[in-house]
Amino acid sequence: MTLGPLMVDIASTALDSSDRQLLRRPMIGGVILFARNYESPEQLAALVGEIHDLRSPALLVAVDQEGGRVQRFREGFTELPAARFIGKQYDLDAARGERLAEACGWIMAMELGAAGVDMSFAPVIDIDRGLCDAIGDRSFHLKPDVVGILAQAYMRGMRKAGMAATAKHFPGHGGVAADSHVACPVDRRDVPDLDDDIAPYARLIGSGLPAVMMAHVSYPAMDRMPAGFSPAWIQQELRGRLGFAGAVVSDDLDMAGAAVAGNMAERAHSALSAGSDLLLVCNNREGALAVADALEDYSQPASQMRLVRLRGRYPLGDEPPQSHPEWEERQAVLAECLGKPALDLGG
Repeated sequence: MTLGPLMVDIASTALDSSDRQLLRRPMIGGVILFARNYESPEQLAALVGEIHDLRSPALLVAVDQEGGRVQRFREGFTELPAARFIGKQYDLDAARGERLAEACGWIMAMELGAAGVDMSFAPVIDIDRGLCDAIGDRSFHLKPDVVGILAQAYMRGMRKAGMAATAKHFPGHGGVAADSHVACPVDRRDVPDLDDDIAPYARLIGSGLPAVMMAHVSYPAMDRMPAGFSPAWIQQELRGRLGFAGAVVSDDLDMAGAAVAGNMAERAHSALSAGSDLLLVCNNREGALAVADALEDYSQPASQMRLVRLRGRYPLGDEPPQSHPEWEERQAVLAECLGKPALDLGG
């Protein structure tokens, strides 16, 4: 059995029979977890272990663990700052900001890896233009070069901890006010005016970026369809001009920004035809089942290889992250920037 192109969610902190039945279907490639799926690091590790044991190759397990207001697992995990805070630290001291970005990426990935989680969909590299509340403090900065520098440091930290980074939301969600969770945003800028939004992606791609998540935003100057359903954006711009060779991930197909592509099955077919490798369907079990049915005959070996490369490679085996020789140093960087006393991490 191979990894399918569909990533779905589960309802609770443990798998039930309907979850197991769905996750064993060939079209499933992974599971995305939310706060409702978390009670403790021990419970999380048991849940992820059961998900991994269901199939061979094991399903990918992902989460949004960006820091700030988007951190699904909190108690028992390090409280991470929002990306904007990292950007402000950079403005005060560039070297310190870079150290903080790398430390946050490393700590986040180490803690998730210890529980067996393969991926966090991070970092956000949208430009903070003050227009979109859905992005807001999830963005590092207004300046594209600073976003690129900090995202590169964050990705470096993740990589050192054995986790593949996913930059989002390509080509950029920062130029629209509407939230694609509840609307279909339209960015009416000319294509050259999007260069600043795309610049951080070019920088990260040059450093081996493993995955990109697409924006449910349409840019009529390029294509009337949202970017995640657009061959022009995925195949011509992202893979062609920018030379991206990693995995392309859709944003949640159940979001309002995806509705222009039709029903759930039509959205899935459209995203795959445009060049996506992995499709998210969240908080809609009926929709997930419809997509799984619609994709029964789908096969794309190149996509499967790209997905396999997203597997987490936690460096410590069964040892906790606190046993890593860099743990105290990375935590000290975070504590210093937050203005907190250094934690007692000797135990």
